[in-house]
Amino acid sequence: MPKFEWIKKVLVLGSGAIKIGEAAEFDYSGSQCLKALREEGIETVLINPNIATIQTDPRLAGKVYLLPVTPEFVEEVITKERPDAIMLGFGGQTALNCGVQLAKKGILEKYDVKVLGTPIQTIEDTEDRELFRQSMMKASVPIPKSKSAMTLDEAIQVGKEIGYPVIIRLAYALGGKGSGVAHNEAELTKSIWGTGKKWSMRLCAITMTTA
Repeated sequence: MPKFEWIKKVLVLGSGAIKIGEAAEFDYSGSQCLKALREEGIETVLINPNIATIQTDPRLAGKVYLLPVTPEFVEEVITKERPDAIMLGFGGQTALNCGVQLAKKGILEKYDVKVLGTPIQTIEDTEDRELFRQSMMKASVPIPKSKSAMTLDEAIQVGKEIGYPVIIRLAYALGGKGSGVAHNEAELTKSIWGTGKKWSMRLCAITMTTA
């Protein structure tokens, strides 16, 4: 793939806190990303609040901001550094979610920051349970009977429609976080409340299973 000559500075969203879906593998891949960019003569800016990572070593990134990977802090860094592009695939789930929010808030467009690697729409299509289901159906890929829900009441209704047992899967979550199997309404309710998430803001899929 030819090098884009217009890329002079790239912002990389780092691995952050060590947890499922955002641990050592993303620290390693992010470190390799920074090394590769430096070898190409591209200036790098890293946002990563975790000082106990390899990628925050000043020998890897041109500049390191020990800040939370959230749209508010990232916008501040973008305003100051004015990067040409941003990379979202080297920081785990937090970086992916942050990138989607940056796009939805119009921040990337406002500062003319291009996304390198996986496009925002593709991230949404694979992370959003409903969009993923629609994509599979459009491609004629067989899928289990399923439906999405945004609230507990909706999830209970879907459980009744599909029939138990069902699998509950949170959107925008790696490592199976927030997922589980429910054999009845009580288990479904317990599984959903046990995630500790604000369900008015999170999407889940209820899928038929033979478990």
